[in-house]
Amino acid sequence: MSINWMARTVPQTAGLYPYVPGKPVETLLREKGLNRAIKLASNENPYGPSPRAVAAMQTAASEVHRYPDGDANGLKEKLADFHRVSRDQILLGNGSNEVLELMIRTFAGSDDEVVYARRGFIVYALATQAAGATGIAVPESDGLSHDLDAMLAAVNEKTKLVCIANPNNPTGTLHSNAALQSFLDQLPRNVVVIIDEAYYEFVADALGDSVHELNHPGLVISRTFSKAYGLAGVRIGYAIANAEIVALVNRFREPFNLNLLAQSAALAALDDRAWVMARVSETNAERERLESALEKMGLSGGRCFGNFVLLRHSKSGEILHRLEDHGIIPRPLAPYGMAEFLRISVGLPEENAEFLTQLETIMTSLSDQESSAS
Repeated sequence: MSINWMARTVPQTAGLYPYVPGKPVETLLREKGLNRAIKLASNENPYGPSPRAVAAMQTAASEVHRYPDGDANGLKEKLADFHRVSRDQILLGNGSNEVLELMIRTFAGSDDEVVYARRGFIVYALATQAAGATGIAVPESDGLSHDLDAMLAAVNEKTKLVCIANPNNPTGTLHSNAALQSFLDQLPRNVVVIIDEAYYEFVADALGDSVHELNHPGLVISRTFSKAYGLAGVRIGYAIANAEIVALVNRFREPFNLNLLAQSAALAALDDRAWVMARVSETNAERERLESALEKMGLSGGRCFGNFVLLRHSKSGEILHRLEDHGIIPRPLAPYGMAEFLRISVGLPEENAEFLTQLETIMTSLSDQESSAS
């Protein structure tokens, strides 16, 4: 007896598709018959994690036959000390993606609305749809930056959450804490607002201490160890929020959602902050070098504040394919309605140099083609 599974599908899954990550290196090597590739698609830290974090994981590996601390008490205590908050204000997740999904799942459901930028992190929309809520995607003021006034105008009695990425992915824009606090002051007190700071370390000096400078009873600030800390592969995210909010969300959290290696790595990485911030400084310098080069070539898509840059050209699709032919993997932004844009993660200095060399060759070829056609 066959079962029509589509007929049994819950309504919110219609048209719901899984998050599509950047193309893996192995996939490109197989497609192109190459033996080497540079991945500049997923905003990863090319320097890798702190040596202390690597050593901690190696030591912890001998204990993986044991369940980890289900409440990750050691990491909660260290994060609480680091941020000068209480441990019951810390929510841990399997990457910040899980933190975001848990928040939306907890507070939004059928007949509820979640407000986010049209070109904000795509997980907001996916998690909202999976929760059965309605997503309100607000257009950006300049095509790239959150329009805070328009987002505020979109809030109504059905709104349960507002999601703001700062800096934003994929557009790289940044709002000051003053601008965000002005927004928060006008937001209803019963609305949960997530300030997603996955790229915070890259703007820490300019932005300031958002944990203590921003204030709202429903405020949730999410962070990750995937970017600046170079621990994307072990998945560690967290949020800082009102203890009552954290307690509610913990009811939905899977047991042992933060594995043993992740806990060990995060603890060690927090003890090696100087190493992490040195890599952040190098990344920011390389980002500025890439942006300067793109601007000189007339390809800049705007200033970015994360560990990536934007390339803009009417033939971005062709540029993408030619870069891949040379073993360089960028991220197309067509799924965000940004068909002219490619997002380029900041790599190692030698990787960035190779990218620019290949890009210059590609642009010369395209220019020659256009001249011949005319």
